Amino acid sequence: MCLINFQLHDHPIYKLVLAANRDEFYERPTMPAHFWEDNPNILAGRDLRRMGTWLGVTKKGRIAALTNFREADQQNTNKISRGELVSAYLSGNMGPQNYLESIQKNANNYSGFNLIVGNPDHLFYLSNRQNKILEITAGTHGLSNHFLDTPWPKVVKGKEKLKEHIMEQETININKLFQFLTDMEETEDINLPNTGVNIELERKLSPLFIKIPNYGTRSSTILLVDKSNHLTFVERTYSKGKFQCDNQFTFQIEQR
Repeated sequence: MCLINFQLHDHPIYKLVLAANRDEFYERPTMPAHFWEDNPNILAGRDLRRMGTWLGVTKKGRIAALTNFREADQQNTNKISRGELVSAYLSGNMGPQNYLESIQKNANNYSGFNLIVGNPDHLFYLSNRQNKILEITAGTHGLSNHFLDTPWPKVVKGKEKLKEHIMEQETININKLFQFLTDMEETEDINLPNTGVNIELERKLSPLFIKIPNYGTRSSTILLVDKSNHLTFVERTYSKGKFQCDNQFTFQIEQR
């Protein structure tokens, strides 16, 4: 997951509106969003190499999402899979702050990550490159491969597009959210972040939607939770930048 834009407690109908893109190597085997056979309480896509996930929810309203922290040297086979950070929260019962505190103790066992956990009422954030737990405030936020709300051009644009759509009308048009997530405009070199990779790759990674020969946006996800705790989860999958299908799920969150 490389871009997560979301609005929390700033809408007359919805507690949470989230629009996210997952970027990954095309060859990495993945299952689309589904209720897991080994844990039917979890709704999420699944990485079939390490069996974790990047974004998921549960029937009781637990929510977790992950992005990698971009660094020049990210290859370390001795690290624990970051996807386990999401699946472990979703499958457990620990409160979000306590869970992140437990992760802090072993944060160096993972490559760089950004992790959001909680529920539609309260979300918390931790990066092991900052190592500070933050409760996320009401409003519109963005997260890519640096810290929460770092003003990378793709984050700023995503937040603006999300807020613009939400302000236009009370009813959320899911297709319009998917539409802005397919923005492939590259950022001008002068505005690119410097994350330690070469300038050409930095440029190719700068759009909201990424499409390069061996890597790119594999799926987009829209997550809505209204004030009656009705949850809508729609995942749109892509193959090398081409639309494949939509998977939609709706349910009433069970009382915790």
